[in-house]
Amino acid sequence: MVNKKDIKNQVIKAVETVKQTNPMAGSITNTVTINFVANAQLAVGGAAAMVYFPDEGEFLAKAGGATYINMGTIFPIYEQTLPHTAKVLHDTGKPWVLDPVAIGIGALRTQLLQQFKEYKPSVIRGNASEIIALAGLWGLDGGTGVSNVRGVDSTDSVIAAKAAAIELAKHTGGAVAVSGKTDLITDGSIIVFSYGGSDYMERITGSGCSLGGVVAVYATTASPFIAALTATAVYNLAGARAEDKANGPGSFQVQFLDELYKATAEDIANNPFEIEEV
Repeated sequence: MVNKKDIKNQVIKAVETVKQTNPMAGSITNTVTINFVANAQLAVGGAAAMVYFPDEGEFLAKAGGATYINMGTIFPIYEQTLPHTAKVLHDTGKPWVLDPVAIGIGALRTQLLQQFKEYKPSVIRGNASEIIALAGLWGLDGGTGVSNVRGVDSTDSVIAAKAAAIELAKHTGGAVAVSGKTDLITDGSIIVFSYGGSDYMERITGSGCSLGGVVAVYATTASPFIAALTATAVYNLAGARAEDKANGPGSFQVQFLDELYKATAEDIANNPFEIEEV
């Protein structure tokens, strides 16, 4: 039986270690949200580095503690950069986080996401529709096509992605985080539902992208499951606290970064969550 206290202690350790060591988590990420991703990584105690080229990706893969790959904006050079970086990460056993943003849009994005199946990301983070579509692309149970993906928005509920998330986690041996009103995190054997957040998160660009970057920060020091849960918990905590102080989306974003920075390890560990065994 899963021990909730043990999970909380692992979350506390992850947060405290990151704040003490300032680990590097490099990113190849969405240009629309690159600033927010870096600022969120810095706010929780990590260090950020954003790259584009194959040799830069390889350098980060070898030198950094973890790497974040976000598919939000695709450049022709990424046909070389992304699979090369993912292969180095896989071959060297380094943790990496995949965000399959906008899966189904464009041939190159689809081709790259298909290649990632063999490189087994440590954590996959996305909305429900993206998780279902990725499982479908990889031929896993619980997956379907991309008909319900609308750009970066989800048209499926988090619970609808439960089976796909479990199968993706089993395939990779890592964890999957599904973002929504209530977030779902699984390692294929247990599921955690994490509560909190704010409706303002849907009114700013980059809340999901930056969450993936923060997952990578915690992945430098914790297991994929604990990294995904810790990042989700601090986002839900900071989102709820920031909403109380915000007057709209603009002020929310500022307050949100402040709350990420101020959140203590104990507060993050105690953010409400429930456990379900698969």
